[in-house]
Amino acid sequence: MSEENKVEDVATEEVKTENVAVSLETIFAQKAGMTRIFDESGKHIPVTVVKLIPNVISQVKTVEKDGYGAYQVAYGEKREKLITKPVQGKLAKAGLSKTYSKFAEVKNDEITESNLGKEVSLDVFQPQLFVDVTGKSKGKGFAGVIKRYGFSGGPGAHGSKFHRTPGSIGQSATPGRVFKQKKMPGRMGNDVKTIQNVQVLEVNKDQGYMLLKGSVPGAKNGFVKITKALKK
Repeated sequence: MSEENKVEDVATEEVKTENVAVSLETIFAQKAGMTRIFDESGKHIPVTVVKLIPNVISQVKTVEKDGYGAYQVAYGEKREKLITKPVQGKLAKAGLSKTYSKFAEVKNDEITESNLGKEVSLDVFQPQLFVDVTGKSKGKGFAGVIKRYGFSGGPGAHGSKFHRTPGSIGQSATPGRVFKQKKMPGRMGNDVKTIQNVQVLEVNKDQGYMLLKGSVPGAKNGFVKITKALKK
């Protein structure tokens, strides 16, 4: 083999190495909605359709510089006019041409600064894998104890003056106060929730979707964090 061919092969290998995606056990995706599929026996299975969106390393945090090692992952592309100048500067520093609006840190055992600007791989997430899904639940607004906590309430017949109220919330002289964490009316939903041990049924990279068994937190088009299951 001539020296020119060797140089071309080395250059090709370097390009391939640069384009290799980073393997992480966490990705960020977008909830598309719910549907159902049928297994081989004809039994229907409810599934959540998750839209796979690009996840890119926008910053590398090292022990020497930041005191800990982690990757900052950028996702959720928006129009350039909707992105602030500081964020645009951060993306330009990472060599990213697309304008992402959301960022999150993911810890990893091996941190390499050369991974800056690379895309996160989906190879970790295969069918039959169990994952933990985190998202922000739907906001229900101000709700009473019956809707919020499932209290039974009082009689619904005429003459009753106790229908949907909480009832007694404490004692009088002793202890003379209401204990903390008492279940009371208040804001319901819009909380960060995690569903553990959700099974991955299908991953279609070509069409850009993933099927998760059952339901996951969040509204349609909301962002979710998918992590390899901690307790499996």
